[in-house]
Amino acid sequence: MINLKNKKAIITGGGRGLGKATAIAFAKEGIDVAITGRNEAVLKETVSELEAFGIKAVYSVFDIGNYEDVKIGIDRILKSLGTVDILVNNAGIAAFGTLNDMEVSQWSQIIQTNLMGMYYVTKEVLPYLISNNEGDIINVSSTAGLNGNANTSAYSASKFAVIGMSQSLMKEVRKHNIRVCTLTPSTIASDMSIDLGIAKRDSEDSVLQPEDFAELIVAGLKLSRRAMLTSASLWSTNP
Repeated sequence: MINLKNKKAIITGGGRGLGKATAIAFAKEGIDVAITGRNEAVLKETVSELEAFGIKAVYSVFDIGNYEDVKIGIDRILKSLGTVDILVNNAGIAAFGTLNDMEVSQWSQIIQTNLMGMYYVTKEVLPYLISNNEGDIINVSSTAGLNGNANTSAYSASKFAVIGMSQSLMKEVRKHNIRVCTLTPSTIASDMSIDLGIAKRDSEDSVLQPEDFAELIVAGLKLSRRAMLTSASLWSTNP
């Protein structure tokens, strides 16, 4: 198993929920972490928690759906960390409604954030991983990217697209010793799921928790470099 100590990681949407749980799991492994998001106060608070583990933690405030902001934000992070070994594309948004009832602007925003945002960040980080001839990219999709359901057309479309982009990227960068893994978790009691009303904060015994998600990521990263986890679905044992 690979020792992750002193690796450098970037986690988008790292201030809360799945991203924060992953950042904490990384910090426990001795990984220096940079987190991104749009709420500076939340990011600052999370960075303070991460620093308590004795690692370097930094943050950058930007909207992943804005390419110019992404370029500036990623450049700032890389100047601080010096390099990058791991990218976790976690940031995303969700909203539900029928295809006809959802406003065009909201439908477009979900695609812009969940798909284009992931593309923008990956495009800016990838040259550093290629230069190092090694790295890991973890892209967060969803079970909604495996099967569409009523009232999820925008979210499902974005997450289906993430899977296609990830599979193509994996085949492009294997020659550079870069592993690309696509995760498709079912409902997790994250802040976003709780805000949307599809999970409850006190559902620890019946619904997946962010820590379960983070544990899977760490396990995949610890695999020998000769092995690559290309995809994984995470489900609760409770129906």
